[in-house]
Parts: sequence; C-alpha cells; structure tokens
Amino acid sequence: MNYEVYMHGQILGTHSFLLKNGFLKPDEYSEIKAKYFLPGGETGTAATVLSSLGVSVKIDGTHIGTEVAPLIKDFYKDKAVDLSSLYFDPEYEGLMDYVVISGLYRSPMGVFQSLYEPGAKIRWNMPKEEDIIGCKVAAIDPFFIEASQTAAELCVKHNKKYVTIDSSHDSYIHQHSAINIISKECTKSERYRRKSVEEIYNLFTETTDGLVIITRGKEDMIYGRKNEPMRKMHTIPIAVKSTLGAGDTFKAGCVYGLLKGMSDEDLVRFASACAAAAVAKFPLPLNPPVIEEVTILFTRSKAIEFKNAKMLLRRKRLLDLLDN
Repeated sequence: MNYEVYMHGQILGTHSFLLKNGFLKPDEYSEIKAKYFLPGGETGTAATVLSSLGVSVKIDGTHIGTEVAPLIKDFYKDKAVDLSSLYFDPEYEGLMDYVVISGLYRSPMGVFQSLYEPGAKIRWNMPKEEDIIGCKVAAIDPFFIEASQTAAELCVKHNKKYVTIDSSHDSYIHQHSAINIISKECTKSERYRRKSVEEIYNLFTETTDGLVIITRGKEDMIYGRKNEPMRKMHTIPIAVKSTLGAGDTFKAGCVYGLLKGMSDEDLVRFASACAAAAVAKFPLPLNPPVIEEVTILFTRSKAIEFKNAKMLLRRKRLLDLLDN
C-alpha cells in the first residue's frame, strides 16, 4: 500500500485499567471501571491517531511476538496502517505495558529497562531505506540507539523531514529534526531538571534549525526556533477522562501539521487540539480524534486567544491613557 508517513519506534500492547473512585492508595482496595488490551507505544498510538485523521502510515520498530502480534494485526486490519515491515518473533511474547488510570493521573508499569540490559537480545528492527524513500514525512522515536540514528540519517540522506520526541539537544536526531517535542518528563530528567525553561529552550533551539516545542502538562506550551524569542500557547481546557496517549497524540498532530505544511503557530495549536480531543475519551485507540472534532477545538482555541489578545490590547491602551 502507498503511505504518506513513515514511523519508527515503540509498538506494543497496552493493558489499561481505568479506576472508578480516584487513584490508587497504598493498602487500599480500588475498583476497576474498565479494562482493555489495545495497541500502544509512542509509534503505535500515533499511527492510530494519524489513520483516524485520514493519513496513511507505515510503521516499524519493536518486534511483535506471540501475545502482541495477533492484537496488532487484528486492530489495524481495517486501518490505513502498513505493518509489512514489522518482525514477528515466535519465541517472544512481545513488548507490553500495564497502565493504571484515573483522570489526570496514570501510572505505567513495564519491563522496558530489560531491553537495554547487558547481553539482552535486540528486540527492534533497523529501519529499511526503501521505507523512508517511500514516505513524505517521518517520525522517529529516539529509544533504539543505532536504529533510531540510522532512521534519522536516512531521512537526511533522502531529504525527508521528520518529527522526534525527547531527543537530547546534542544528539544527531535532534539537530536534524524538523520538529522535536520535549515533554515534561524530559525537562524533569536528571540532565535538565536544574535548568529553567528559558535555559532549556535556548539549549535546544541553538542546536537545530527545526521547531522546538516544550510541553508541560496543563501549563502553557513553549515553542520557537533558533534566534527567535520564546513563544507561549495555552493548552485547551477540556474535561479529562484519561491522559493515556495524550503525548503520543500531540506527536501525531505535529506529524499531521508537518505533512500539511502548517505554520508553527497553527501546527502547535492543531497538535494541542488533537491532545485535547484524546484526553476527553477512554480508551483512546477505540476513540481516536477525528478531523472534525479537532478542527472545532482548533478554531475555538484560536478564537479565545484572539479575544484575550484584544482584551490585553484594550487594557494597555487604557493604561497608556491613564499615564498620559
């Protein structure tokens, strides 16, 4: 099948548990309201969202095994997501995680660190050059070491713009990216937690010609480019049902914006609208954002910001008159 977007990264099975009465407390019973086993991971979730937005995708990355492969194949059989590059390992159950959720709070659990232990078998594919040649834009998770960098190098070689997430400021992947999304988890990591958001912004924008976006949960998003002042945008207020997949959906929105040639401001707003649509539902893979609802949230956000800007201008003019 033909595809517009190539994605390389984590594709896994997610066991999600939505709790009924608040988040877990030590030594207390919690009632499960709903539970699912569905495709997840940064690349898996983003592919689901992009397909829902009308974009065709080819995915590669994590090996799929005996537990995950049937889930992935069945879920994507009627979607515009090409699985032909995935590797099935009959001696591996596949990568899975377990996530407990209650509104704004979630707690993921898994065995991701075991993938990187000394002597561990490599559980992901190297990217295929022909897959990258065949796309219009790409997305690369930075978690697979040589494979991730190779994907970025192939994108550069074939002049394919790509989106990445949480790639460090001094990495090849960041330096050549069209967009790098820096999450709250990244800014709070050991490497960056002692730096202010201004310092982080400067560090990342100075080392790439691409767009840098810093997401901070419910706080304003920060974005901009080299030699540009830091710009802010409000997140879109919405009743939150589950935050699982919000960041991956934001990434999908950025890929969509890159594919469609959006301006920086519209791209960030569109990605924010995608994430807002995602957190209002559970489970996300069965209720991914559609372009109509994202467009409504995008338009509403733009109108609110315009109204706020007019109010600030009026206030400034009033203060100027009083000063005179």
